[in-house]
Amino acid sequence: MLTERFGKFHNYAAGRKARKICMKIIDAHLHFCPGYGHFDELAREAGHENTEEHLRKVYEENGIVCGIVMGNRGMSAGEHVYPDMFRYCIGVDRSYLGSHTIEESYGLIEENLKRDACVGIKLYPGYNRTYISDPVYEPVYELAKTYRKPVAVHMGQTAGSHAYLKYSHPLTLDEAAVRHPDVRFVMCHFGNPWLMDAAAVVEKNENVTADLSGLLVAKTDFSALLNRQRGYLDALKTWIAYCEDYGKFMFGTDWPLANYGEYIELVKWLIPEEEWEQVFYRTAAQVYGLDGIV
Repeated sequence: MLTERFGKFHNYAAGRKARKICMKIIDAHLHFCPGYGHFDELAREAGHENTEEHLRKVYEENGIVCGIVMGNRGMSAGEHVYPDMFRYCIGVDRSYLGSHTIEESYGLIEENLKRDACVGIKLYPGYNRTYISDPVYEPVYELAKTYRKPVAVHMGQTAGSHAYLKYSHPLTLDEAAVRHPDVRFVMCHFGNPWLMDAAAVVEKNENVTADLSGLLVAKTDFSALLNRQRGYLDALKTWIAYCEDYGKFMFGTDWPLANYGEYIELVKWLIPEEEWEQVFYRTAAQVYGLDGIV
């Protein structure tokens, strides 16, 4: 039974708490907006504080050596100054595109990509209401290819009811990946909840990697979660394994939505122990160009 398997793992994990964590971890997907009321509340609900000081402590306790911030602060490079424990992806989102075109944004995107701290581009098709295969994004892919930095794409369920899910379905990523074989795409959230379709796209396309962020929200009682969602969690584990390549997956949290300790234990449950280093650290280090840096 899924509950029994998780119970055995949870007992094993509890026995590890007193031991120092030696495995390095990269959080391949988070948001960092200290002082923003909404984010402050989300952090509290997850058992955290939305401050640099708190996150430094949490990172040290859990062996997290770097976090990739999905930028939502506008397009100017000056708006993306983060603590040294972070790198960022410049976000091309609806708040900016509502009054600007991609062509008008080209120089600003490039300005960010020239910085070592900027390790990629983030797209939000469900919120932008534009398929990522639309020609409007061609300049973005050319920049990604030129600077050899990945394009992370919000795929799957969206926050709130104002976005359009048809644009964020993981199958839409397939066409962009095929048309741009020299661009590395990151399927954020593993296209959740379209797990079967997401797995098909990840398994088929050599240039597509997935992060496992956004699967938990707030503090979570695992026993209660398994009672409610045991079928879903079993399916999640199954479709990750279906890809037969754990090097296609990266640990991510979507912080401040989730509690770090709980999220680490969930991903350890989803991934075989012999693949932990790959999923928690190595894939993100390769995809985001952090090898030898963190």
